[in-house]
Amino acid sequence: MKKEEHMDLNRTLPDLESCYKKLKGTFSNLTDPELRSLLTPDAIRFYKKGEIIYTEGARIKGCYFVYQGIIKIYQTGNEGKEQIIKFLDKYIIPVIIGILAISASIFISRALYNFGFRSVIRHEPACTSIETLSDTILCYIPDQILLDLIKSNSGFAYDMVQIACKELGDANRYIRDIAQKSVKERLAESLLLLAKEFGMENDGTLKLNITRENLGNFVGTATETVIRLLSDYKAEGLVEAKGRKIKLLNIEKMKTIAGL
Repeated sequence: MKKEEHMDLNRTLPDLESCYKKLKGTFSNLTDPELRSLLTPDAIRFYKKGEIIYTEGARIKGCYFVYQGIIKIYQTGNEGKEQIIKFLDKYIIPVIIGILAISASIFISRALYNFGFRSVIRHEPACTSIETLSDTILCYIPDQILLDLIKSNSGFAYDMVQIACKELGDANRYIRDIAQKSVKERLAESLLLLAKEFGMENDGTLKLNITRENLGNFVGTATETVIRLLSDYKAEGLVEAKGRKIKLLNIEKMKTIAGL
């Protein structure tokens, strides 16, 4: 994106009231003053495509939720290969990043997603890295404000426990899939997950356009393997793939392959 386009988006950052309205529907156990206390004057932050929000091992000072844009949450192996945990965008709102390093590496919830969660709650270094895949707007919540509310409001604390339980369940399913499913099965399941989380166009094209490399890192395999399997899927009449666009042609058969 051109520099002036970045500047245009930066000039149109949402105000605190807009962020407040997005949070209000999620944190039902917070009073209005408590909810407004989450957002400080510098809460709204703009990041260009390709920026790293934080990396594994970093000490996180607060949490974020995605107001607009797309990010990826990933871990890096010993040889530098990424394992993508989750893709997030503005339609999965609000997404809170950072609560467990404030708590655990977190998977997605349609209602709320925390990244940085474990690091904040347990005062641990971040266990994942976060990178923007598009120009992105995040709303920042300082760790101490969040922790004070967890200690003083049992209903809010219970909401956080529910999020952590959801994420642990998702993590357990992910470990099971890596251990027991073939790459072909995992790719089918991953494409169906992206369709569920981000939606599809009327013709079945995934709304999330990602590179073959990122798709491979999400599935847990090499880019070349993804390219070969997509070609196999195409020959079987399951998908059409052109550039970053993938169209699902037979959802039911994809579910059968994925073991769903």
